[in-house]
Amino acid sequence: MAEVIELKAQAREGTGKLANRALRAQKLVPGVVYGGEKSPANVTLEYRHVWQHYQTGHFLSTVYLLDIDGKKERVIPREVQVDPVRDFPIHVDFLRVSKSSRLEVEIPVHFTNEEASPGLKRGGALNIVRHSVELSCPADSIPDHITVDLTGYDIGDSIHISAVKLPAGITPTITDRDFTVATIAGAAAQISEEAAEAAAAEKSE
Repeated sequence: MAEVIELKAQAREGTGKLANRALRAQKLVPGVVYGGEKSPANVTLEYRHVWQHYQTGHFLSTVYLLDIDGKKERVIPREVQVDPVRDFPIHVDFLRVSKSSRLEVEIPVHFTNEEASPGLKRGGALNIVRHSVELSCPADSIPDHITVDLTGYDIGDSIHISAVKLPAGITPTITDRDFTVATIAGAAAQISEEAAEAAAAEKSE
């Protein structure tokens, strides 16, 4: 589960493109904190700190303790604007959260036990349909990832979300269908061989 990490920020007064451009020239990232019963607050953060967390790939699914000039609030990044050319963060929106909050978060999918999949051992390929899944999670227990166990899956099998063991209290946001997370596809050579065997069997009947 993701732990609460402290992130320092400073309140800011200036807004608009010129003010934001000046902040970025000082290696600062402008942001806004919103939600809860408080008014939105404009903040700045050191670019190096934002980049350190952003490049982990878990920035948008991590709850932080944002220290704004000594006043601390639990927040989660909800949107990051990036430079279109250099792909580094230039603005961050934070949402205030409480321990009782539930959040819809994209969580990465990891796959394990490839060696225990008969289909993969026979030359099949893992076809990942969803590299991440949107889940409804308590704010204080957002998982870093969910794990799909490939044990026993053969060529032609599909792995649906119902087969994935999710942590307690966490549910998919898609509830109207048992969607596919991955499939075990046959390699082209394997498919051709099986088709030839099937055709031969039909002729001999």
